[in-house]
Amino acid sequence: MRCLLTLIAVGVFVPAGVKAQSSVIMKATVSEIVTLSAPGNINVVSRAGNAVEITLSGDDQIVRVPLLIRSNTSFKISATFESKTAVLSELSVDNVRPTGTLVSPQIVSALHLNPQLDPDIAQPLLVLTGPRVSLGGTLHSPNNALEITVLIRLKPGLPREPIRLTLAATPVSLIQ
Repeated sequence: MRCLLTLIAVGVFVPAGVKAQSSVIMKATVSEIVTLSAPGNINVVSRAGNAVEITLSGDDQIVRVPLLIRSNTSFKISATFESKTAVLSELSVDNVRPTGTLVSPQIVSALHLNPQLDPDIAQPLLVLTGPRVSLGGTLHSPNNALEITVLIRLKPGLPREPIRLTLAATPVSLIQ
């Protein structure tokens, strides 16, 4: 009986003492990630996680390129255009849609498109910024990406060789 009372006393008083004397401090950081991918049958030259390089050829004057954006932080997407003969008349975002329930509900209205003109080549560039896209999931989840369609419009009547469009995504840190 004495052993049982000792066991009960230890079971009651020791956890209370341990709880009062110990504490745990945990610090963690989450890497800021933005990824781009080009679904479908677009001729993607390279995919580096945060960059997509696309080569386009043919006589089409208007080309639409779908892209998927996933991010756990604010982001910036920049596009550059390279061609020896083609002249770009427009580079813009034609369509925006969330792919599922793990996409931030305010993302579509919070996107900011800032087209710019490259002074060296007199070609428009695309700069798209926005807040966090994904509320959860992984880099490959089907329901946590924002799908945008980039519209490329070329000036008609010019001879054309293949053009290269490079889109690069970078995180915009909330901590400065």
